[in-house]
Amino acid sequence: MKLFSVLAAVVGLSLIAALVFHFGPQGVTRSLIAVGWTGFAAVCSIHLVLIVVMGIAWGVLVPGTSLWVPVWGRLVRDSGSELLPLSQIGGYVLGARAITLVGVDGTTGAASTIVDVTLELFGQLAYTALGLSFLIYVEPDAAIANPVAIGLAAAALLAAAFLVVQRRGFDLFDRFARVLGRGWADKTAAGAAALHRALTAIYRRRRRVFSSFALHLACWIASTLEAWVALRLAGVPLVFAKVLVIESLLYAARSIAFAVPNAVGVQEGAYILLGASFGLTPEMALALSLLKRARDLMIGLPSLVAWQILESGRLWRRIPSFQGQRGTGAFRLPKIEAPVGTTGASPSSAGCGDGAMSIVGVQRDKTMLGA
Repeated sequence: MKLFSVLAAVVGLSLIAALVFHFGPQGVTRSLIAVGWTGFAAVCSIHLVLIVVMGIAWGVLVPGTSLWVPVWGRLVRDSGSELLPLSQIGGYVLGARAITLVGVDGTTGAASTIVDVTLELFGQLAYTALGLSFLIYVEPDAAIANPVAIGLAAAALLAAAFLVVQRRGFDLFDRFARVLGRGWADKTAAGAAALHRALTAIYRRRRRVFSSFALHLACWIASTLEAWVALRLAGVPLVFAKVLVIESLLYAARSIAFAVPNAVGVQEGAYILLGASFGLTPEMALALSLLKRARDLMIGLPSLVAWQILESGRLWRRIPSFQGQRGTGAFRLPKIEAPVGTTGASPSSAGCGDGAMSIVGVQRDKTMLGA
């Protein structure tokens, strides 16, 4: 899997470089300059607000948790997904790990992450459906409408199956574990049972689940503002509906290529293909994609550094306690007992007990009597 991620990243970066040189570095640079620092700052600001709201959507599922905890977890999740050579699943794991470092127990962190990702997925499906509706309205004869509709229906079925597994699949796992018997299966079943209980508790709070879904859907729609503002500042005033179509289908393509780290190359190719349908030049499409990459670096790098500092601090706090256990005798290496009758070492120094000492003594007496 690691080899695949590395190869996918290398191929993606090569594709980005090839696209930039094919369409001309000068044209891409001019498009970036047209957006300017003002546009870049606006894109970063909008994205930060969206991260906060998405963190709140996660926090709604875990009542009693401080607001900043899920926001922090969301920041680490997105940063890991966009900057590290990980798939989106790797980012989910990092986000769950981040909130456990600040006090959330592991089972709650895992269960809330699963539900939050599920609700975000359903929000994205609704966002893609909205984009498809606008596409049919704006471009009734668009060639990509039918493939998108088929893909959306298939994705909806998979999402529904994923939800059913969360609600019912653990019962099947429990039965399977009981058939296998005791041992590792019992331990695994106990962990699965705890996760199942946490998932069930979250889904029982239906108002909170619906609120989280609504917030995710609002964030998906509001994310269109990033590209819309950047294009307007660059002198490309596409109407909001057209930008929404481009962005919704772009993120649908990214989701399909979830195994590709950071969707490297996939995002750039999708922007060029989708933008061409609405009069967006390849240079501007590439500039928009690179602008988002720069945004991820600007927001993600400090977040990952802060997360690494927390991890390092936790490790250093554990080292003194480990050394203290060794100093107090709570941690001892096993003693190696010398064979009975070994010369040059007393039984006590070899770690032998009283029984060993008595055997040595009997052997010594026999030797003296024989002499």
